[in-house]
Amino acid sequence: MWCTAYKKILDRFPEGVIVFDKKLRVRYTNAAFRRAFFIDKTAVGALSKVLSCDKGKCGEVAACNYCAVYRGMKRVVESGNEQTETLNTTIESASGAVNTISVRVRFYCLDEKKGLYIGVAGASYNTEFERDVLSAQRVQQRLLPAGKQAAGIPYAFAYVPCLQIGGDMPDVYELSGQAYGVLADVSGKGISAGMLSAFVKAGFDRKEPDLAVALQKLSGKFAELSQDERSYITVAAVRIDKETRLLRYAIAGHNAPILLKNRQGIHEIEHPAPPISNWFTDYEYEEKQLPYERGDMLVLLTDGVTECKGLNGELFGIERAESVLLQSRNAEDYIGKLRTALSVFCGGQFSDDITVIAFDL
Repeated sequence: MWCTAYKKILDRFPEGVIVFDKKLRVRYTNAAFRRAFFIDKTAVGALSKVLSCDKGKCGEVAACNYCAVYRGMKRVVESGNEQTETLNTTIESASGAVNTISVRVRFYCLDEKKGLYIGVAGASYNTEFERDVLSAQRVQQRLLPAGKQAAGIPYAFAYVPCLQIGGDMPDVYELSGQAYGVLADVSGKGISAGMLSAFVKAGFDRKEPDLAVALQKLSGKFAELSQDERSYITVAAVRIDKETRLLRYAIAGHNAPILLKNRQGIHEIEHPAPPISNWFTDYEYEEKQLPYERGDMLVLLTDGVTECKGLNGELFGIERAESVLLQSRNAEDYIGKLRTALSVFCGGQFSDDITVIAFDL
């Protein structure tokens, strides 16, 4: 039996470890190795019971000669000398892109008398981390708006995170026959921002008709997180009543929504209010209203759009976003033209998350 004491020590290693004998029977794999290569904890013995691929049973088909793990194990047993192999594993992202991760595996003779050998995958934790990140990315993609219409109001949106996980959270839904749009932007980037944006998705009360009350509730939940003063959330929330032609809105430190009046002029909805944070814990958010007409367009966007940097360091700005809006036929056309304009402006290199929701009123 492989020593229990050694198992406890190796299970804490961030590197993946596999122990095997002269017959290439696996005697032990540590937790990092199992997580990186999706191996069952109880899988020991014949190599074909432990490792597998789409080519057939591990160690039993011709393709095994090209497998870094199998090849390294076989060579170290035959030569008794240290062997190094590079294992390339692929991971598919939420967008369908395939990422290749290289894992360097070193094989040694562990105990010559007992005929035991060891393989150490030095970057297996990177593989595990990448898979976790891509799993989180897929979850975040599933949290995005699902349809193209809410309460009879057509809409379109763009969500382009600058990293694998974004800090923006767009949401469109229907409540009591009215369309709601919520666009939040959290501080930071990457994983921490992604976790905070997921909090916003869960913490914003979709059953609360009053947007100001919904923001107040979200502010209270944020306070319970006990975040430091660097963390904050900006939110723009709108409620569209198709029957009364009234647009209700509440803002928490976010870019002002833009209302295009029948393509004849732009109305920026001014509503200064602080973001949700620990800076202003007693602030009371307000819901205001504004009439609209059939054929108007409403746009919510994050500062990733207005603060997008061009190749010369200039910012895209609200004026360019409004200029594109004036040239657009409808919400879907606007989203497409804005994405193109932003990509051309910055050369396709976004330094912040780009998120926009547009409604055909």
